[in-house]
Amino acid sequence: MLVELTMHTTPSHPSGKSPIDGIRILALLPDQWRKDLTQANGEITIRVETGDDATPAQIQETVTEALTDPAISHWHLHTCHPLPTGSDPGPSGPASNPGASSEDVL
Repeated sequence: MLVELTMHTTPSHPSGKSPIDGIRILALLPDQWRKDLTQANGEITIRVETGDDATPAQIQETVTEALTDPAISHWHLHTCHPLPTGSDPGPSGPASNPGASSEDVL
């Protein structure tokens, strides 16, 4: 399943401009997911390819659980939008490499 996730910060939290939170969120998502951080400026947008038959509801549940981590709990999932089969899942660089660490991305 290929989806595009969009996250926003809570209104009372000022740090929506740093890509560091996007990298932290990537690190908390399942290792087997192919992930591509496409935007981290005011909102975070991540494309995820689960590689299985996960439903958008299951993906949303997993992401919502990851966002309970205290380091990024000021973010909340705004949308979990399924993309059509055959859509470009994004580059295969370090951010989308399931084995990449946050140090590899920087």
